[in-house]
Amino acid sequence: MKHLKSLLLIIVVALPVVGFSVRPAARRALPSPVSRRSIRVMTYNIHVGVGMDKKLDLARIASVIKKQHPDLVGLQEVDRGVERTQRIDEIAELANLTKMDYAFAFNLKYQGGQYGVAILSKSPILATDHHLYLNTREAERRGFIRAEVHIGGQLVNFVTTHLDYQYEDGRVFEAQQLLAAMKDVKSPLIVVGDFNDVPAGEAFKLMRQSFDDAWSQTRASDDGFSYPADKAAKRIDYILTRQTDRIRVQRAWIVDTLASDHVPVVAELELP
Repeated sequence: MKHLKSLLLIIVVALPVVGFSVRPAARRALPSPVSRRSIRVMTYNIHVGVGMDKKLDLARIASVIKKQHPDLVGLQEVDRGVERTQRIDEIAELANLTKMDYAFAFNLKYQGGQYGVAILSKSPILATDHHLYLNTREAERRGFIRAEVHIGGQLVNFVTTHLDYQYEDGRVFEAQQLLAAMKDVKSPLIVVGDFNDVPAGEAFKLMRQSFDDAWSQTRASDDGFSYPADKAAKRIDYILTRQTDRIRVQRAWIVDTLASDHVPVVAELELP
């Protein structure tokens, strides 16, 4: 969640959606997609693998993920070849530990490596695209990655994002870009991530105009706080489903863990 204080302000050149493959160089043999309509998704800001004990432990992050048996995972704050995290390719390591396919997209270069968002999938990832938000007010560059996968006999679009930490108008601007980029997506669409915005925030309210919130649909009486992990006081991590897709939420829950400074949010969804 915290912005990278040591980074200089990045000057952003206005560009349309950047579409490119972010596939791993070497793919593992993966099982065929499971034919079913119910899927389990997770969003998890992993804080570059550093827990509340200040220790870097990707095996611990992987264990948290595996115990929930998700089909799709959206990850935020992922390092790749960065000095502060021993130049580990974190998403490749997590994919290996969880035996899942993956896609990574970096939002900025940092300490000789890359920092961004990523997706893990039990089913093979068929295609990806990445979009950098046009927001120059915050030093930390933001964006989203979208992956296409076949689940339950149909194509599903899964997006993870990480919005502006400092400014509400920045989050709104980024949410507007996310919605605009997704307006022509035809297949069922699920958006997850660290929105850095509470339910009463303007960016979240903008998203809720066309997306349902998995947590409030099934746990409206519970706070669903996801940050900070040791004394959770805010709900800023969300699983959202596009209203027109008629995706049903069966249940949602948070995972009690100190492996990161956020706790994961998980939801069981039923595709139409």
